[in-house]
Amino acid sequence: MPDQQDVASLYAKASTRRALWKAAIKWPMYSVAVMPALLAAGWLVGAGEAVRLDQLLGFLVAAVLLLLWENLSNDLFDADTGVDSFTKLHSVVALLGQRKPVRRFAHLALLLGLMLMLVLALRSSAAVLFLVLVSCGLGYLYQGPPFRWGYIGLGEPLCWLAFGPFATAAALLALAPLNGDGSAIPWATAFSLGSGPALATTLVLFCSHFHQVAEDAAFGKRSPVVRLGTARAAALVPWILSLVFALEWIPVLQGDWPLTALLGGLGLPAGAALIRLLRHHHDQPEKIRGSKFLALRFQALNGLGLSLGLALAPCLGFGMSSAG
Repeated sequence: MPDQQDVASLYAKASTRRALWKAAIKWPMYSVAVMPALLAAGWLVGAGEAVRLDQLLGFLVAAVLLLLWENLSNDLFDADTGVDSFTKLHSVVALLGQRKPVRRFAHLALLLGLMLMLVLALRSSAAVLFLVLVSCGLGYLYQGPPFRWGYIGLGEPLCWLAFGPFATAAALLALAPLNGDGSAIPWATAFSLGSGPALATTLVLFCSHFHQVAEDAAFGKRSPVVRLGTARAAALVPWILSLVFALEWIPVLQGDWPLTALLGGLGLPAGAALIRLLRHHHDQPEKIRGSKFLALRFQALNGLGLSLGLALAPCLGFGMSSAG
């Protein structure tokens, strides 16, 4: 019979492993995957269009599957370079102790996600699949060999492009009414609608580097935080947050978007908390490990607020002068 100390030790190990798996699953992170579709739905409702709910549900599921592929692939690619050896105990590769099942599951998620996107494209516009494939390609460029552009500091621009104009344009086409013009990609709307929320998504990636600067530098990963140093990178965060709101609120001031779009300001408290945390503890890895989750809270509340604000506009008597 095991003694009390052995039982306590086993329980502690099990609790630690559960915590690591919870961190590995990263379910809050999937708010970045679903945001383009939610924004497109809010925009279409605000413009007086009927959103195809079956297409919306399909796009949400497919987007989650594709982000799952990207997350698992990034674990595999980082395992190849060794950058996660000391800082990422919650890597799925580290938890399973082998790469083959992770690779298989990643490929399955990619296949299912693309097949679902193909169905959505066949029911709306062929451009949907093209735009999604471009987004996936940008995601691969981030960590995938032989490119690994994230290692030279280009991860953030790739992130903005993938989750901004490309994903937003795909969602707008997939959710649009059947009688709409499915041949033209709505670039203007995709840029105006997706730029601010995509920058908020990019901020999540930016903040994920703060607690691992030494390790990233040691393995040749020149993230923006490594290049700038934690102090200058932390000083950049308020400007990024300001730009997010500028991109979302200028259309309101110009009269193109309804006043209800200001609901994107729901993310302000989380943004302010993120600024305070990084200002005081930017060079203390243990204290800022959760900075990316504050950035994620800002991203989720900001995007949901904007989407809801656009959708509520007709109910409150507001309109949009720019709907396409």
